Amino acid sequence: MNKNFPFADSALRTIEIERAALADLPQRIGPEFEQACRIILSCSGRVAVTGMGKSGHIGNKIAATLSSTGTPALYVHPAEAAHGDIGMITSADVVLAISNSGATAEILALLPMLGRRGIPLIAMTGKADSELAQAASINLDASVREEACPLGLAPTSSTTAALVLGDALAMSLLEARGFSIEDFGQLHPGGELNTRRRLLVKVADVMHPGNEIPRVSAETRLAEALREVSAGGFGLTTVTGADGRVTGVFTDGDLRRAIDAGRDIAETRVAEVMSENFVRIDENALAAEAARIMQEAKVYVLIVTGADGEPSGIVKMHDLLQANVV
Repeated sequence: MNKNFPFADSALRTIEIERAALADLPQRIGPEFEQACRIILSCSGRVAVTGMGKSGHIGNKIAATLSSTGTPALYVHPAEAAHGDIGMITSADVVLAISNSGATAEILALLPMLGRRGIPLIAMTGKADSELAQAASINLDASVREEACPLGLAPTSSTTAALVLGDALAMSLLEARGFSIEDFGQLHPGGELNTRRRLLVKVADVMHPGNEIPRVSAETRLAEALREVSAGGFGLTTVTGADGRVTGVFTDGDLRRAIDAGRDIAETRVAEVMSENFVRIDENALAAEAARIMQEAKVYVLIVTGADGEPSGIVKMHDLLQANVV
């Protein structure tokens, strides 16, 4: 044992070899990758991921990533599959088999059973001419120039390439499905409370409904508008035109500026001092987005609009704090 061994140099060499392996992957993303995605998208069941040894650990992670991003998946140990666990795989599923050599005996033993049941097989191998690659409907090329292991034995670069290729597959499927942040939140109910609520709570869930929105007309005098602002408790009132549509808002800030300008609040109409460009948010937006808008605009109240663009409610920063989304 060499206590003076250049550990940092060894680590950097490992990282560089694995970086080079990943740099080769973009050249492999082509028709085969797209066809693999289409096969999985058309599957009415799950993606059964299998792999032996280190490839099995990578397969387990890929299955977990697929499942958490909208593509139902499970990991099946190939050795156990030959002893009954193949029953976990149904005719509605598709199999993703990972083997750097493409010659893993435990996986090859499953091929006749998969073939008899007509289950689509996607391989992820480092050898396109291997038995597994040739037997599969699609082979995803995960080959590497060299392993980072100086002995050339421990799977290192090859498992890294397989993991990244699996992530690329999962993210492509996520986008193709239109998987949203709300969908992600639904699949992660055990997450930290605040994070979960950020992913699930919408503005409509925490806003004050439309019947609580303060309203005055454009012709209302400031003194009367002030009473509406105070009664509402939001620090503002909406201003509506003759057609009932909201044309602006009158805030306590507008009132202070009017007084500073020497205006007579008993005579000045709201239309003369109101803010026409008020900050609003759609009722279907995430409550966390409302908090972000408030912080950026430096306001503490937002007008909430419905599908017709008209106000359907009002939300305060205090509401968001109470809902645990900030």
